[in-house]
Amino acid sequence: MYKTPDYDYEQLSFTNFNSSCGLQLDPDNEWIRVSKQLPWRAWESMYAIQFPSETGNVAKSCRMVMGSLIIQMRMGFTDRELVEQIRQNPYYQYFIGLSAFQHEAPFARTLLVEWRKRIDLEFVVKANDLLCDAAPKTFKFRKGKSVFKHGTLLATQICDATVAPQYIRFPQDTSLLNEARVKLEAMIDFFCKAYGFEKPRTYRKVAHKEYLAFAKSKRPSTERIRATIKAQLSYVRRDLGYIDDYMHKGYAPAEKFIDNIITIHILYEQQLYMYENNTHKVDNRIVSIGLPFVRPVVRGKSKAPTEFGAKLHLSIDETGFARIEYLSFNAYNEGPMLIEALNAYKYRNGVYPERVLVDQIYRTKANIAFCKKEGIRMSGPKLGRPTTDADELKKQRKTEAKDNSDRLEVERYFSTAKRRNGMGVINKKREDTSLSTIAMSVLVTNLFGTFILAVEEADANEAESSLRQKKRKL
Repeated sequence: MYKTPDYDYEQLSFTNFNSSCGLQLDPDNEWIRVSKQLPWRAWESMYAIQFPSETGNVAKSCRMVMGSLIIQMRMGFTDRELVEQIRQNPYYQYFIGLSAFQHEAPFARTLLVEWRKRIDLEFVVKANDLLCDAAPKTFKFRKGKSVFKHGTLLATQICDATVAPQYIRFPQDTSLLNEARVKLEAMIDFFCKAYGFEKPRTYRKVAHKEYLAFAKSKRPSTERIRATIKAQLSYVRRDLGYIDDYMHKGYAPAEKFIDNIITIHILYEQQLYMYENNTHKVDNRIVSIGLPFVRPVVRGKSKAPTEFGAKLHLSIDETGFARIEYLSFNAYNEGPMLIEALNAYKYRNGVYPERVLVDQIYRTKANIAFCKKEGIRMSGPKLGRPTTDADELKKQRKTEAKDNSDRLEVERYFSTAKRRNGMGVINKKREDTSLSTIAMSVLVTNLFGTFILAVEEADANEAESSLRQKKRKL
């Protein structure tokens, strides 16, 4: 059951908010300034739809849920730390919509797990779009200065992709098979204890000793690696045989083991295929037993040629607001997605951008032809022979240099999201909450980056206009 709060978000007073402590809140605090501009009512309408029933306990307000998750992403708190910090900080309590400061925690930390399930990827993407639309109109799509700080800026869209790394151990074939063996041995122990079976021979001590000796070797040869994988495969095959035999006889495993059994079966088939074919490539390769949805993403960068996490395709418009175009744990080529991103820009603004700033992977024949047809200038060198006109060549180089400089905005955005707003390492255990956490990082980066600049500029313009009116009266 959900009940829409009676108080008016825009008129929430902070004059006597902290009166119980004898202190008055600072109206210039960023949490107070931002809270006055956020589209709480629009978010509230989306959130209330998730509670069709009119019976049961009343759920916490959307402002408390979204506000708490925003604070957590911005400050990097754990669930336990978040509840404690909100309990102590009046600015946080004001931000999540409390009517007055209180010394008790407004909610239990266990509720955060349910909130992250409820605030899914689709909800956060829509909330981010509403946030971008809620920016002060004096800032949005204006001509003149821009957040890129490069003077006059054309209607622009920047597209690029990055990987939000998942918190997993670096996946080696030997370590994955050893982990699978250990988990299977625990399952066998459960069956024997629960149903009174005699423990079968698993060679767990020998297997552990062999893996430990391999793990301690600094530079194992290819032959030794293959020998260790072969041995671990045999141990896993034997243990899987025991468990399958128990289940075929009608004995059920514990519920917590079911997902791992399915995952280990797939892992064993993949590892066996790679061993027999002497390859390191297989479709939908599992790199973590606990997080089977994580996939390797080949990026080709010198520091990290392969990353493990969800791939995010992002677009940034000329005002600096970022929107998620596509997000998935499965590896994909972002090049063909450019046309869809440009059509989304036109849907929002009524026209295509005057230019699109991209890297080489987007410069396909189809994308170039589409941009030429719609009158969009794509960054990068023109096709064909270079011009021999010195003035024209100088003009082209100047344009390319400015495009490259402006395109760095998306790299700055990725850096800020990963370094400051929670996208650096995703430590959630579920696929849906991992994706929604990445989307929430984009929302928070928009909020405490471009959105605050928009609010500050709108306030400055309003103050300047008020000053002009006073001078006219005088």
